[in-house]
Amino acid sequence: MRLFILSMSIVYSLVSIQLYAQSIEEKSLHIKLKNQGIDRECYFYKPKDLPTQSPLVIILHGYGGNAQNQTSKFIDLADKEGFAVCYPQGAKDRNNQNCWNVGYPFQSDYTINDLQFIRDLVTYLQKEYHLSEKNIFLTGMSNGGEMCYLFAMESPQTFQAIASIAGLTLTKMKRVYSRPVPFMEVHGTNDKTSLWEGDPTNAGGWGSYLSVPVAISYLVATNKCTHEVTEHLPRLRNEVILHKFMGGLPAWEGGPEVEVRLYEVTQGDHSWATIDMDTETEVWNFFKKYIK
Repeated sequence: MRLFILSMSIVYSLVSIQLYAQSIEEKSLHIKLKNQGIDRECYFYKPKDLPTQSPLVIILHGYGGNAQNQTSKFIDLADKEGFAVCYPQGAKDRNNQNCWNVGYPFQSDYTINDLQFIRDLVTYLQKEYHLSEKNIFLTGMSNGGEMCYLFAMESPQTFQAIASIAGLTLTKMKRVYSRPVPFMEVHGTNDKTSLWEGDPTNAGGWGSYLSVPVAISYLVATNKCTHEVTEHLPRLRNEVILHKFMGGLPAWEGGPEVEVRLYEVTQGDHSWATIDMDTETEVWNFFKKYIK
């Protein structure tokens, strides 16, 4: 019975990925471009009759993933809420896996600057499709989540708000935020890949990294949040506890406070947690607070 359940789970996952791929590939424009001397690509979706200066959401896949095999719900949200969506593709590393360069130990010979690639891609899309110069947002899962933390540290001016899904902060990252950053993290407490409790000895091979609460505390301090408000999301499967760190600095003069959110998915695994919560809607609702 366990083998049957496992097999059905694998089949379901493959079918889900295939449906995502069909949706993203069929609805989006496949863009190829050269950056830092290598060929790069992405899938880009712009709703029909989208006004000029509309927001843009960048969505980054995990290690070994690809641009089209991701959640396509952001495309549905884009139609409803009025924003453009881009799914960039990571380049291949020495293991022939699509990835983002965040400083894993096995990426020591990986010289691609993915921060620059994403910045250049954003600039290209802004100019080519007349998108907002300010209202640009970033989300990503796993390796893409690590890129979220890296952008918040290294290039916080690129995005108005950032949302990491199952991401982590490597101890080798500088862990210094030069300015307040609206930031949210969705993370399962039973994640066996990006451990909630961290991995100080690099037992998992990704490099040593902080626990999720400690990683978030750096952002809370930078944003000068003064208190925490705890909420419980409507239960779909596992309990989701939302920790909202409030009372931070204004995002801009007269703007909303710079908030930090941590969605603690109790017993949740390494995923977008869409079985436990409406993750994509939570991400967009957080982002749109910071549309200027």
